[in-house]
Amino acid sequence: MELEDLVQPESVVAHLKVTSKKQALQDLSERAAKLTGLSERAIFETLLERERLGSTGVGQGIAIPHGKLADIDRLHGLFARLDTPIDFESVDDQPVDLIFLLLAPESAGADHLKALARISRLLRNPAVVEKLRASEDASALFAILTEPAATNAA
Repeated sequence: MELEDLVQPESVVAHLKVTSKKQALQDLSERAAKLTGLSERAIFETLLERERLGSTGVGQGIAIPHGKLADIDRLHGLFARLDTPIDFESVDDQPVDLIFLLLAPESAGADHLKALARISRLLRNPAVVEKLRASEDASALFAILTEPAATNAA
């Protein structure tokens, strides 16, 4: 699974201005609704439901909120670089400044897990994370997320 299958240039946000986890999830739900045609409320509620099970803040300033929806036709990803890090109740208690949102069809069992693993591997690569944090525009972020070198290094 390649990240080009999950994110498009229009699903990358270079300067997300939010002050809380809830606000971040609301903003990303709104953006995801526009990209997928799904209800913003359904996306937001799905993400909140997943967060209740345990934070998707995986540590080192990274969060990977995700959820499954009945009315989605394929896996969709959104990436956001926050202007100011926020508390995400992460496993290491560090504030989050990079968020990769993943939405999947309810029937996408293995594909959903493969996509989460692929995203996690990429975002555990210190060189990739450093480039993402240093980039100021969406096209540069998209290029970093989808570059073949990132795949090989991760």
